[in-house]
Amino acid sequence: MNVGILVFDEVELLDMAGPYEVFTTAARVLARSQPPGAPALFSVSTIARRPGPVRARAGLRLQPDHGLADHPPLACAIVPGGVVDAELGQPDLIDWIAAQARTALILASVCTGALLLAQAGVLDGLDATTHWEDLDALRTLRPAVRVQDGSRWVDQGAVVTSAGISAGIDMSLHLVQRLHSRDLAVRTARQMDFDWRAAA
Repeated sequence: MNVGILVFDEVELLDMAGPYEVFTTAARVLARSQPPGAPALFSVSTIARRPGPVRARAGLRLQPDHGLADHPPLACAIVPGGVVDAELGQPDLIDWIAAQARTALILASVCTGALLLAQAGVLDGLDATTHWEDLDALRTLRPAVRVQDGSRWVDQGAVVTSAGISAGIDMSLHLVQRLHSRDLAVRTARQMDFDWRAAA
């Protein structure tokens, strides 16, 4: 299963690196019980609007694997947060997010990534959450979204949103459970030495 994680200038590093670590660790943990040469459960890549590196919010340079038009079909597309003001005004990115809502098994967001999903119209009529500081911004941006305060993540089936940073890791482990099994999610959390809060 292909997992694609969006990156952009001013992305919150752990919003993208947390899910990246969860899915790559889950693939590694499962591989221990598979025959040699078996394909990995998850293939994880980063996706950006344009070629070349992006600079995360804390200054770290990231080299994306793909652009919006040249990545493989995604089972799971993840939109992290950070400073998203500039990205909210990028029609190609917003169109890409809307397209992932139609084609990916799961479209997920971490933190203010929910604002990008809202801008794309994919949260209308759904329950959703974001970082506690940005709940009102989400309500203002898209009044049709049923904003949930106090949730670590909100699972609406094909669309899943989470609060900030560590909640994104909790949500990603939940997605591993959905896409494979609870046992693998538990083993992945243990491998990461992460105290998984498995309830939303």
